[in-house]
Amino acid sequence: SDYRKMLNQKDIDVVYIGTPDHWHALMMINSAAAGKHIYVEKPIGNSIGECEAMVEAQKRYGNIIQVGQWQRSSTHFQDAMSFVHSGKLGPIRTVKVFCYQGWMRPQPKVANTQVPKGIDYDSWLGPAPKLPFNTSRFHFHFRWFWDYAGGLMTDWGVHLLDYALIGMNCSYPKSVIASGGKFASPDLAEETPDTLFAIYEFDDFNLIWDSAQGIKNGPYGLNHGIAFIGNNGTLVLNRRGWKVIEEKNNKNKITKPFVKKNDNGLDNHLLNFIEAIRANDPKKVNCSISDGALVAKIAHMGNISYRSGEKLFWDATSDIFTNNTVNENYITNKYHNGHNLPLY
Repeated sequence: SDYRKMLNQKDIDVVYIGTPDHWHALMMINSAAAGKHIYVEKPIGNSIGECEAMVEAQKRYGNIIQVGQWQRSSTHFQDAMSFVHSGKLGPIRTVKVFCYQGWMRPQPKVANTQVPKGIDYDSWLGPAPKLPFNTSRFHFHFRWFWDYAGGLMTDWGVHLLDYALIGMNCSYPKSVIASGGKFASPDLAEETPDTLFAIYEFDDFNLIWDSAQGIKNGPYGLNHGIAFIGNNGTLVLNRRGWKVIEEKNNKNKITKPFVKKNDNGLDNHLLNFIEAIRANDPKKVNCSISDGALVAKIAHMGNISYRSGEKLFWDATSDIFTNNTVNENYITNKYHNGHNLPLY
């Protein structure tokens, strides 16, 4: 139940971190300090501050770290990006990222109970606040509580927002404003919104995040995807494949029929990690800790705008919001139970 004892074993070379989000940062940093190579699930951290500390830890220790954004190792995603970068869509003014997960529903509100036999609840909580055990806050459903995660925005969002950023060759937005709430199931046990809309402002385009739990019928008849909307056409991409929808007035024919996925991105991603280890080259991974930090921080920005009720402006030079009150309340989550986040 104490992973730090495991890290003392010299015959362990690689650590795979698949815990709830609130444990990712400490486990990754401690594993890096112990000289292990690391595969860490997305989102890499449960706050902007955690993400930054994780990046600095990799710089200090030089470990090979792969972030579990496995779509980066999927061929049809890569091929779609080649089409986006070809310029055939014309100037892209809007990128829509949508996630309509009909099957992902929080649990009913139930009374606290004694900790079930076989569960080390104190270890599960780790740096999170000490609260009584409740089945509706526990495994899988931890996603809907700020102490442990960030809802759909940081669960599916980092996968999808990642390719929006890759397609547009961009980094941080200038501003973000978000709105949403518990509109679908206000009586169920969750803190994160079941409906959320966020607009990220970049220099020459807007990025829109649109999510809903309990609904399957999303934009373009899909339950998830990324749409690059250009003057000549729109490319719609998701885990099943991609297609191009041509603008009716476009004179140059660019219609692309549905292109199905043709490989297993998750398997490719794990293989890529192993190959980087064998080559002893941190640069060979398809999703570095810096890549994972960028998209996780952008996802957290949307959540922070929602939680604070503010339109937020990002100072890329200082790597912080211009709103000091928001920075104080949301940039780094507070640690509890004797745990501390190492800062470099």
